[in-house]
Amino acid sequence: MKTSPRRFLALGVVTVAAIALAACSGTTTDSGDSGDGPEKVTFWGSWSGDQVAQLEAQADAYNAAQDAYEVTYVPQELVEEKLLTGLASGDVPDVVLWDRYNTPIYVDKNALAPIDEYIEADGVDMSQFYDQALSELVIDDVTYGIPLLVDNRSLFYNVEALEEAGVEPPTTWDELAAVAEATTVSEGGSLARAGFQLNDPGLFNMWLTQAGGQMYSDDEQTTAFNSPEGLEVLQFWQSLLDAGVYELGFGEGVDAFAEGNVALKLDGPWALGGLDAAGVEYGIVPPPSGPDGGQGAGMGGFGLVIPQGAKNAEGAWDFITWWTTQPENGVSFGEISGWIPANIEAANDPYFTDNPKYSAFIETLEFAKVRSRIPGASDVEGKALIPQLERFLAGEISAEDALAEAQSLGDQILADNR
Repeated sequence: MKTSPRRFLALGVVTVAAIALAACSGTTTDSGDSGDGPEKVTFWGSWSGDQVAQLEAQADAYNAAQDAYEVTYVPQELVEEKLLTGLASGDVPDVVLWDRYNTPIYVDKNALAPIDEYIEADGVDMSQFYDQALSELVIDDVTYGIPLLVDNRSLFYNVEALEEAGVEPPTTWDELAAVAEATTVSEGGSLARAGFQLNDPGLFNMWLTQAGGQMYSDDEQTTAFNSPEGLEVLQFWQSLLDAGVYELGFGEGVDAFAEGNVALKLDGPWALGGLDAAGVEYGIVPPPSGPDGGQGAGMGGFGLVIPQGAKNAEGAWDFITWWTTQPENGVSFGEISGWIPANIEAANDPYFTDNPKYSAFIETLEFAKVRSRIPGASDVEGKALIPQLERFLAGEISAEDALAEAQSLGDQILADNR
């Protein structure tokens, strides 16, 4: 099917300015209308290694589907920093595979072009995407990208370990504790197989949601994790450590689950390829619910954005809509890469829902939430909360002291960012 260039240029002013700047700077970006054959579309992303072939295959499929544009993927290390450098010189791509969480930062740097005019002109139904994923690309009611891929952490279990212990995959915290204890193996007084891999305090947010708590106050002015629910999370973690289902540092430096030395762990779809290669027999269920049935999980993933100054924004938009709004194209990329589409219809295709490797992730997406966009939130977790949780897990401080210290530091970070 031949694609015709769209009639209006929502980014025309920016594009003209960028071309003028490029002429002055001598930029070497090969993009836009070459005057002979399909117009070139330059596609940047941070994906490298085996993932390059995945993106190239998707670009080839698009190029074969129409004859107006030709997309070329160019991998970039530190793609966000490279984009800022390119903005200064006029050497920017037309479309970027974008970590959605970075959107607010780079909108403030005027690095991303708004696309609402394109959405309106083409009548794109934005309800076809997971709203949590879309929310990361909308800043102050302006849309800066289209959600492409989503992920979450669900509960992986070693089939053989659970069968040996005569237990079923857990669905609640209480069941998780029971299954972890039943599948823990010690030899000669040392832990040989951990029942549950409790090694990532960065997942505190999802545990807190399961317990019915929240990270920040309703007015978003202060932290809220130093609460009965937050304490309940740490007390549950402590109960697992006291039961001996995990020891700090166990399996460090290797994939202990793939080696059969961990019975239960929280992980994402990115782990599937390695586990399949290792030949371990595993299953996946949604993360366990909290004491009162609360469900919680985090959603991450990528979108597609058009930078300010893109020379072929029309071609970029055509590529974006081909990939994101036609469910079959999202499914085909899932088959290539293992990633789950952000298009809800594509994610609920039988390829995913009938596949035991993906069905739990699809179920979990129904309640998974993205990270907070409150200014300073990333520093609250990275500089205030997680270091104190690590000290707690190491037995250096109590649960109460860990949460209180994190609250004090976190509240100051939020105040500094207002």
